[in-house]
Amino acid sequence: MFASTPFNRCHLFGLALIMGAIPVVMGAASAVEAPPPGATGAIEAANLEVATFAAGCFWCVEKDFDKVPGVVETISGYTGGKTANPTYYEVGSGDTGHTEALEVRYDPAKVSYSQLLDHYWRHVDFTDGAGQFCDRGTQYRPAIFTHSDAQAKLAEASKADIAKRFGVAVKVEIVPAKTFTAAEDYHQDYYKKNPVKYRFYRAGCGRDSRIQLLWNTQAAH
Repeated sequence: MFASTPFNRCHLFGLALIMGAIPVVMGAASAVEAPPPGATGAIEAANLEVATFAAGCFWCVEKDFDKVPGVVETISGYTGGKTANPTYYEVGSGDTGHTEALEVRYDPAKVSYSQLLDHYWRHVDFTDGAGQFCDRGTQYRPAIFTHSDAQAKLAEASKADIAKRFGVAVKVEIVPAKTFTAAEDYHQDYYKKNPVKYRFYRAGCGRDSRIQLLWNTQAAH
């Protein structure tokens, strides 16, 4: 059982440290406003839409969504908090109110928001609102941050469907998107930059085994 501290990931890195130092000096994070409905700029020019999901460690959420056809870009970051321009260590303290999240930019002609929701539910422990897997605390709470009324309605409907199918209370927040702060550069594409450390962390955290257990239990019914 891993200790419940603000930096649970650190407990998994004893072996990883042997393989190479984990960076602790970070560049400044950059805040970006959550794109409102009908956002202009590069996203609109490329006919892309934006979705934002939180399911614990953003390294893992990023990898899970990068493999979805139609997802053009993913950005790890922080949202839902009360302070501007938070850093990883500030968010990790649990004092800022932020959660680790992923901004997903996708082509709606290739993948729908409903399909992204389906993918989300299969990569989150929706029974746990106090953290995710070995990472505990509000900074790892699961949530869907919606960018429009249409997204909110679809998210609420999908949440109700999961609750009915599994017969459980779904402890995933659905709230309007606010300011999203991109995480420090070394967090972006972490699973690609540090594949060994990433695999060690993901396996040690029990993420995939827990999700498999959830869905196998539902299938058995």
